[in-house]
Amino acid sequence: MALYNVAPLSKLIEQFERLPGIGRKTAQRLAYYILDLPQNEAEEFADAIKDAHSKIHYCNICCNLTDKEICSVCSDNSRDKSVICVVEDPRNVFSLERTQEITYTYHVLHGVISPLNGVGPDDIKIKELLSRIQNQNVKEVIMATNPTTEGDATAMYISRLLKPLGIKVTRLAYGIPVGADLEYADEVTLSRALQGRMEM
Repeated sequence: MALYNVAPLSKLIEQFERLPGIGRKTAQRLAYYILDLPQNEAEEFADAIKDAHSKIHYCNICCNLTDKEICSVCSDNSRDKSVICVVEDPRNVFSLERTQEITYTYHVLHGVISPLNGVGPDDIKIKELLSRIQNQNVKEVIMATNPTTEGDATAMYISRLLKPLGIKVTRLAYGIPVGADLEYADEVTLSRALQGRMEM
């Protein structure tokens, strides 16, 4: 009997294959790695997945992921609550936090407006953002959605909602990556770099 016909192993491989970016061979490697773990480590691994799934939820304020009622950023009194950086996904928060230059708060949309995929404004966390702005003394909203058609459209939609409220709305500058040559940059990247230029 081939080992691949062992039902629990096949099921484990199938589960790993469902993860984004994981192909059949990588799924098999991961499954065999799990099988080689001592029983207590395998149980810790399984418990970590269960705990993450059952204990992590949206922050009541910014909709980022947390295991508490309010996330560590929103509960940090040293943060500038008058500035909100709007991102598409919780992973974007981690990326921005790595810069160690962020002193304000976030709002996670959990998606972008994408009519082709059936995602409208009511399907992402825009209402929650508007509610925050009405209840807080917000002076600026930084739109940090990805530089895609959907990301730009979402940023523009939110900007139109906020402008009548007297809120300053800014957009992250996009352009030439550090260390890159101009000759290899495409027209859209160059255009964005010119639009986002700063005085020296």
